[in-house]
Amino acid sequence: MKRYFFRTLFLGLFLLFGAGVARAQSDNLAAVRSALRNGSSRELSQYLAPTVEIGFDGDKQSYNATQAEIVIKDFFAKNTPSSFEFIHQGESREHIAYAIGRYTGRNGLYRVFVKLKPSRGAPVIDTLDFTKE
Repeated sequence: MKRYFFRTLFLGLFLLFGAGVARAQSDNLAAVRSALRNGSSRELSQYLAPTVEIGFDGDKQSYNATQAEIVIKDFFAKNTPSSFEFIHQGESREHIAYAIGRYTGRNGLYRVFVKLKPSRGAPVIDTLDFTKE
């Protein structure tokens, strides 16, 4: 009886914790989608990891969060968004959330790859990659 109780308790806690992590990733992806749709580097900066890899057409560089916000702000200034939607979302076996989206800006259409890595609080953006289609 005691064994059954502990198994049930453990399973319940595991499911509760897993649902909380999935909800946090989903909430952050929704906020990232909104920031990209609005072309707001300020909104997006709230979800950046301390070090972020940002790529434009295969040219990738690592930036600290402050530099990344400036780089993204410059991109939005040159490519004002008219629309943005995620077309695919997923999670790796290591619970790394990612999403692929389509960004339509002034200078054309871009495929956007976003990777969130777990952090102490909610997941944060580790990689943001724009590839012109």
